[in-house]
Amino acid sequence: MLPLTERKAIKRLMGQEIVPAIGCTEPIAVSLCVAKSSELLEHRPEKIDVFLSPNVIKNAMGVGIPGTKMNGLPIAIALGALIGKSKLGLEVLRNFDASDLEKAKQYIAEDRINISVKQGITEKLYIEVVSHWQNDKVKTIISGAHTFFSHIEKNGEILVSKEFEKIETTEESITLDLKKVFDYAHESPIEELEFIYTAAKMNEEVSVLSLENNYGHNVSQILGGKMGISVFGDNPHSKMLIATSGACDVRMDGAKVAVMSNSGSGNQGIAATMPVLSYAKEIGADEQTLIRALVLSNLCVIYIKQHLGRLSALCGCVVASTGSSCGITYLMGGNYEQITFATKNMIANITGMICDGAKPSCSLKISSGVSTALLSALMAIENKVISSQEGIVDSDVDKTIRNMAEIGNTGMIETDKMVLDIMTKKE
Repeated sequence: MLPLTERKAIKRLMGQEIVPAIGCTEPIAVSLCVAKSSELLEHRPEKIDVFLSPNVIKNAMGVGIPGTKMNGLPIAIALGALIGKSKLGLEVLRNFDASDLEKAKQYIAEDRINISVKQGITEKLYIEVVSHWQNDKVKTIISGAHTFFSHIEKNGEILVSKEFEKIETTEESITLDLKKVFDYAHESPIEELEFIYTAAKMNEEVSVLSLENNYGHNVSQILGGKMGISVFGDNPHSKMLIATSGACDVRMDGAKVAVMSNSGSGNQGIAATMPVLSYAKEIGADEQTLIRALVLSNLCVIYIKQHLGRLSALCGCVVASTGSSCGITYLMGGNYEQITFATKNMIANITGMICDGAKPSCSLKISSGVSTALLSALMAIENKVISSQEGIVDSDVDKTIRNMAEIGNTGMIETDKMVLDIMTKKE
């Protein structure tokens, strides 16, 4: 069993990375940054200048903002300024009514918001807000993580200036590898892990909503409809797709509901929990085994994202579905070696799926990731694994993970630029 100090550090890390979020985390993080700036200004801003990294812009352009039936940054910024409460974190837009929405629309119409790309930065998650009222000016910056304020300044006086800090043990920073992830999930006392069940149930409640109304592209309803069942069948695979895509349909459409996110992404939280929960129900897994599988899946995502970063050119469902494949393999009775097989099978298959922003069609990509997760787990249980002679897979599973991260971080830089260029030049 891992030392107690490491177990405590890992649990704190999971507590930091697995949090509720209402709406897509990039525009909501912008709302949060605006809300903090407006609160410190102590007046409704006369003008708001927002400077963003390209990756934040990409993920905020086409996604629904909860409770508005509107897409994109302007409404997120306006609501953040007028009604946002920074103490709510990624639930900053939890409380507003029709009257507030009309005021936000009017605020946009008054041309008070300016949005620009921040030049000369390397941080992919960067949000800078400058709010003005008469002679007062407040600058707030979020960087490194969706809720981390790295800089706060009012009228030239610096109130906060710090870098994003990783969770630490009493002696040194916690360094994860896949074996440590497995050992934590498999060996820790079950009472230390039960918190993850709450995350899965929250996401399940959102998934159920997809059956009650039309959301996004209705991927889950299509899969569960008469023709969908005739094509995909009524089996663990199709049920897994329906459950996972359903939560994504609801979230990406802008429903005003919270999901449990992972590493700053609600879709990653959904894809790390719903496939595992769905498969566990199908096989009648006991609650303890389910909890351990959910921890394995979610901690695997956190581990991979430590190398890949919060935002990249690589779609987050690649990472999240890799985690869920590990969780499914565990539910199938898989040992650590077979968990490594599932990881390698995933990375050999869907690495390279691009992120072209948060939007309703993310549900399709998540469905592809979930299908691959089940196939990779099935191969792993049969002791079939992609060898180190093939592609980017290495004999060392952790090196394989770093290879994938390097592709997303470095190899796809020009891809990321081209995606954003295409998105911003469309009529």
